[in-house]
Amino acid sequence: MKEDRDAVTVAAELFQQAYEKQMQGELETAIELYQQSISTYPTAEAHTFLGWTYSFQGKLDDAIEECKKAIEIDPEFGNPYNDIGAYLIEKELYDDAIPWLEQAVQAKRYDSYHYPHYNLGRAYTAKGMMRRALEEFQKALEIAPDYPLAIDAAANTRRQIN
Repeated sequence: MKEDRDAVTVAAELFQQAYEKQMQGELETAIELYQQSISTYPTAEAHTFLGWTYSFQGKLDDAIEECKKAIEIDPEFGNPYNDIGAYLIEKELYDDAIPWLEQAVQAKRYDSYHYPHYNLGRAYTAKGMMRRALEEFQKALEIAPDYPLAIDAAANTRRQIN
């Protein structure tokens, strides 16, 4: 038991260092640290954030694979579902993105439910489904009223509808 606790602590410290490096733009160092964290004690968070780092490098397929690993570890963690949806939107695979984003909205463990609603709105906008997009942007704003991207997207969508 003590070894597991030690591994968890070391992995958490590596994760924190990786996150700091990622935010400083030191992506290669961040990747190495996330990978060390995962090899010490794999978590859904570390895989998700490793994927996010890959996305900064434009490696969307690698990012998606890391998010799928995160889901295997913790299927109730919402972030990787949203992130996969966002990466698929970047790849202009809107129909593929929507089910992932819907799963993010349903996830039991997620701190930022406004993101998948915003991303669903983006996907529906790209598909020309403006009323549906506006509904999603409004849901994002119900959760996070000051979210600037959703505020702008909702206003733009309203103008397109009217």
